[in-house]
Amino acid sequence: MKALCWNGVNDLRVERVPDPSILNPQDAIVRVIMSSVCGSDLHLLDGYVPSMKAGDIIGHEFIGEVVEVGAGVKKLKKGDRVVVGSIIGCGGCEFCQTDQWSLCDNSNPNPEITEKAYGYPTAGIFGYSHAFGGYAGSHAELVRVPFAETGSFKLPEGLPDESLVFVSDAFPTGFMAADMCGIAPGDTVAVWGAGGVGQMAIQSAYLLGAGRVIAIDRFKDRLEKAKTHGKAEVLNYEEVDVLEALKEMTGGRGPDRCIDAVGMEAHTTGIEQYYDKAKQTLRMQTGRPAVLRQAIMACRKGGTVSIVGVYGGLLDKFPMGAAMNKALTFRMGQMFAQKYIPQLLEVVAEGRVDPSYLLTHKWTLDQGPEGYKMFKEKTDNCMRVVFTP
Repeated sequence: MKALCWNGVNDLRVERVPDPSILNPQDAIVRVIMSSVCGSDLHLLDGYVPSMKAGDIIGHEFIGEVVEVGAGVKKLKKGDRVVVGSIIGCGGCEFCQTDQWSLCDNSNPNPEITEKAYGYPTAGIFGYSHAFGGYAGSHAELVRVPFAETGSFKLPEGLPDESLVFVSDAFPTGFMAADMCGIAPGDTVAVWGAGGVGQMAIQSAYLLGAGRVIAIDRFKDRLEKAKTHGKAEVLNYEEVDVLEALKEMTGGRGPDRCIDAVGMEAHTTGIEQYYDKAKQTLRMQTGRPAVLRQAIMACRKGGTVSIVGVYGGLLDKFPMGAAMNKALTFRMGQMFAQKYIPQLLEVVAEGRVDPSYLLTHKWTLDQGPEGYKMFKEKTDNCMRVVFTP
């Protein structure tokens, strides 16, 4: 089959690879209908996620059609149209049983890597390095789905693929960001990053009762979408001092809840950008935490900072004193796909949110390298490129 493979930093190639096969009775094979790029994929391209190997198939956000199931799969059958969560969970361990699916004890066949890095192993993720299981990703014609019954959800009839593909990852990640905030009715929520996840965090904050949402980014097209689709107030951090602007917009109080939807490759202005970039390039820190610093400093006393932007290791100049003395609450994590996908399918079916506006470019898999280049460089107002193998 055809697949988009990682071969080194900024080196993606469309290659012919063997078709996947059933390896476990709980597996299914899914023919990919749509597979989206994600901002966290850029961390792979830029070489900030270790344990990638040449030939690895990337991609983790997708919908498809079941073409084969293992002997232990009873709830899915050939021909079912499904959305698959990017996080792989066994469904039986303590963490899956308590809906903390990205902490699964059993879905990562290479637990020694994250155990050494993080103290305990974490779940497997499609197409996201050997540290997270070494699973083949979804930028391919076919993908093997382990623990298929726990991670695959049948799609409602009558809705277009474009409205459903982002229920795999961007929407549940954004929803979890808002959910972790513990939003009280009328709260003001600030969201850093107006990409796909940030847009969904904005929508989700309103679903959960926020009174105001303020989106922060530097790309005008994304801020415009946050304003028109998400009804957010917007700040361009290249034009204003974000901390001063947020303080002024909230009467000197600060946002109640702050969401980091950017992660380890944050951009900022001035000397902070050069400092973080130099330290990350020299591997003296693994992430550029400019957004995280701003969120901590901006958040009101007693507020909540929610982090869904991906971080991999160690950070410098982390304002721990501000966090401690303001009594902030921190919530974070890779998203709990299986917890949120069923309810978000209902939200989309009811027409309360239509994520299809995230899709700005629909291309073939053969255009994969070009699609990622466009997505990375944010040209042609690219929000998300979706491949149709």
